Amino acid sequence: MLKQTPFYNVHEQAGAKLVDFGGFEMPVQYDSIRKEHKAVRERVGMFDVSHMGEFYVSGDEALDLLQHVTINDVSKLENGKAQYSVMCYEDGGIVDDLLVYKLFDDAGYMLVVNASNIEKDLEWIEINNSFDAEVNNQSDDTCLLAVQGPKAIETLQKLTETDLSGISFYSFEMGTLAGFDNVVLSATGYTGEKGFELYFDKNDTDPEAIWEAIMEAGDEFDIEACGLGARDTLRLEKGFALYGNDITQDTHPLEARMGWLTRLDKGDFIGRVALLEAKEEGLKRKLVGLTIDDKRSIPRKGYKIFDANDNEIGFVTSGSRSITLGNNIGMGYVAIDHADEGDTVFVEIRNKKAEAKVVKPPFVE
Repeated sequence: MLKQTPFYNVHEQAGAKLVDFGGFEMPVQYDSIRKEHKAVRERVGMFDVSHMGEFYVSGDEALDLLQHVTINDVSKLENGKAQYSVMCYEDGGIVDDLLVYKLFDDAGYMLVVNASNIEKDLEWIEINNSFDAEVNNQSDDTCLLAVQGPKAIETLQKLTETDLSGISFYSFEMGTLAGFDNVVLSATGYTGEKGFELYFDKNDTDPEAIWEAIMEAGDEFDIEACGLGARDTLRLEKGFALYGNDITQDTHPLEARMGWLTRLDKGDFIGRVALLEAKEEGLKRKLVGLTIDDKRSIPRKGYKIFDANDNEIGFVTSGSRSITLGNNIGMGYVAIDHADEGDTVFVEIRNKKAEAKVVKPPFVE
């Protein structure tokens, strides 16, 4: 049986198209993906992403545990700061990508993981927890709304006394929202636009009342309720990786353009030896951006990529028509000698080869 978020009735009453996503019955769209996408790029939109997982890690050696299981340097985090990171298997394959939040008052850390990986991630962390640290899964009780777009701050500022414009990117504060206390106001998101992700306990708040308050506050900006379809087209335009598509247990961070967050010099962590070896040997393939001018040729996950001599050199991991740009874009892994910006490759679409250019994401600045 599919799980439902506390906003399920809101989605159903709004006529959203609901689909199975990560074991949850989630809205893929309300009106149209195009309309919702443009609302976020131009004004403001709100997503229910309460299907995501939240783990709280505390104890004297909470930092040691997180340093062991993630590839970024958690010791660099200060209270009120968040960090993008990845967990790896011993062979360097990716368990999941996640956010790490350093909480206030020595309360430890909050990890935010992908919905489809909640059980797997929790088991992986617990298996590797030989430290004086406690891991508490609060996923079922935590609501998460993402309010994104150029008018996101103006919308939310009506509902809180916290100065949202003073919260820098990847920072957060605890505050009151729509009359409810203990809301995490986080300047993060998965759309590439300004905005906030709002975390709150469903037992201490009225989730539907918060949803309605945000929609009312954003009414003057024509706020749109947005589904996972627009979330996907928005993240792809920014070149953000999606677990299960662009990153999996069969890919490692260095080839997935995540070298910038892989702190090989921080000390030992799971996967470090394999990643050091991969770096020393040199990458064999790389995750790249692809653009196709032919409007009829949309790259899709799993499509094969070839060179000019018809040699298979890779595969597409994500693709769609860019709503903002009007052309077709995608991401995929290609052999390293075809991964330079400006290289020409060919994507096999319906038994025909469509010419594509290798580009460096983001596609939309």
